[in-house]
Amino acid sequence: MIAGKLEITIKSINELPQPKTVENAWQEFDLDCDGRITTITVKPKIYKKLTDVTSNYPQWVAAMSNDKPRSVYAGKLGQQTDNGFVLEEPNIKVFERKPKPEATATDGAA
Repeated sequence: MIAGKLEITIKSINELPQPKTVENAWQEFDLDCDGRITTITVKPKIYKKLTDVTSNYPQWVAAMSNDKPRSVYAGKLGQQTDNGFVLEEPNIKVFERKPKPEATATDGAA
């Protein structure tokens, strides 16, 4: 058997999830990822990072991953649930979403 590396990334959330507080003030929320419910549990500091950035940008997009080499927090694929799985300690990256410039009638005429 050859060893492999499993990385999970949840892309493109653009609404602030409403968490519930669990043990040690960690924040937990669920995301519907194409019909698979993924339970996310993050440290308070990581959830605050998400709320701070979303309040500063009128439009934003976030990605969550458990990509260990690029994050301080090593994510863990947790237990399977009835409808999905638990993704524990993910890194959250939030980006400003810049509106696309509106196309004009002359753009397509070239």
